Amino acid sequence: MAKKEDYYTRFENDGIYHVYNRTVDRKPMFTSNENYAYFIRQFDKYLSDYVKIYAYNLLGNHFHFMIKVNNLADLTTFKKLSNLTTEKLSNQQKTTHDIVSHQFRKFFQSYAMAFNKEQNRIGTLFQTPFKRVRVEDENYLRELACYINTNAQKHNLVKDFRDWKWSSYHNTISNKETKLLKEELISYFDDIDNFIYCHLEYGSKIDSIERDFFIED
Repeated sequence: MAKKEDYYTRFENDGIYHVYNRTVDRKPMFTSNENYAYFIRQFDKYLSDYVKIYAYNLLGNHFHFMIKVNNLADLTTFKKLSNLTTEKLSNQQKTTHDIVSHQFRKFFQSYAMAFNKEQNRIGTLFQTPFKRVRVEDENYLRELACYINTNAQKHNLVKDFRDWKWSSYHNTISNKETKLLKEELISYFDDIDNFIYCHLEYGSKIDSIERDFFIED
C-alpha cells in the first residue's frame, strides 16, 4: 500500500505517475457531457506540452490519469515554458516538478472557475494538494491501466466498463488517431489482444480484486 507521502511525490522528467483528484465535498464535478468534454479540452490546453497520457477516466466526482512527464530539461523548452508561466523565476530555478505542478494548478483553476459559474457555485472545487503516485513497476503499470479503465464499473456507473464513454479504453483499442501513448501502453501488454483480454479479466473480477495499494476512492 502506498505511504501517505507517496501521494505527493515530485514530478521528474520521463517519470510515469498516477494522478488523482476529487471534489472537496464529493459532489459531482461533471453534470453533463459538455462538462466532461470541456475537462478534456482544458487538460489538453494546459498540460499537453508537459505530459502525455497512458490512460484516464472521468467519474462523476473524481478522475484518474496515468501520465508520463515529458523531458523538460531542454533549454528551448524551458524558454517556451517561461513565456507560458507567470512566476518571476529564472529558468534555472524552475524544476520539472515546479512546471508540471503549476500547469496542473492552472488546469484545475480553469475548470473550477467555469464549473462554478455554470452551477452558480462558489469556493474550492478540488481537494488540495492533488495526489500523485510514481509508477515504477511494470506489473503495477499494467494493473493500474486496467484499474483506471474499468473504474466506472467499480463505482456502478455502468454494468460493463466498456459502456462508459469517458475513459481512454476505446481510444486505446481504436484505429483512430489519438494523443494517447497507446502504442507504448499496449507494448506493456505485448499486443492489443492481450490488452483487451487483461481488461476483460479485470472487469470480470472487479468486485474481488484487492486494490488497497491504489489511491482510495
